[in-house]
Amino acid sequence: MKVLLDIKDNKALSLLEVLRGLPYVKTTTLTDSKALLMQEIKEAVEEIKLIRAGKKNARNADDFLNEL
Repeated sequence: MKVLLDIKDNKALSLLEVLRGLPYVKTTTLTDSKALLMQEIKEAVEEIKLIRAGKKNARNADDFLNEL
């Protein structure tokens, strides 16, 4: 199982020490840019799910490309 935690900076080191002391837990620290990318991808997937469920309207591809 994988778990992503958002911890205040001043508390993170002590929690990481505890987790690293457990033989069955593997920790990986993410950079801020990777964490932001993961959050943006998660939001994009949620938006796609809403569009497929008919709860949100999709944009026309031509309109999107013209915006660029």
